[in-house]
Amino acid sequence: QVQLVESGGGLVQPGSSLRLSCTAYGFSVGAYAVGWFRQAPGKEREGVSCSSGRDSTTYYLDSVKGRFTISRDNAKNTVYLQMDSLKSEDTAVYYCAATGYINPVCEQRDFGHWGQGTQVTVSS
Repeated sequence: QVQLVESGGGLVQPGSSLRLSCTAYGFSVGAYAVGWFRQAPGKEREGVSCSSGRDSTTYYLDSVKGRFTISRDNAKNTVYLQMDSLKSEDTAVYYCAATGYINPVCEQRDFGHWGQGTQVTVSS
């Protein structure tokens, strides 16, 4: 039984920070490629950040580079997304995901395990 449990979303002001967390059950997150995706109303789900399960390679959406950081704590079997300098355009439902693919593309189609999503709203 594979499950991802996500938390950490909320309503924040522009320029502030949030840290999203995603705890995995039923598999070892260190052995999987993981990612964070987001979907705003009327838009396609997009890959925000992905991390390989076999090496240290990472991907970031251009619009979040320098502001967001993906990380893992293997002992806690948890993936994090640290979000700094948040902007209104970051407002979306954020989803964590995992895949058994060795070298996935940071796109929705390559990921088969998904969290429930958490709302992030950035507004003054």
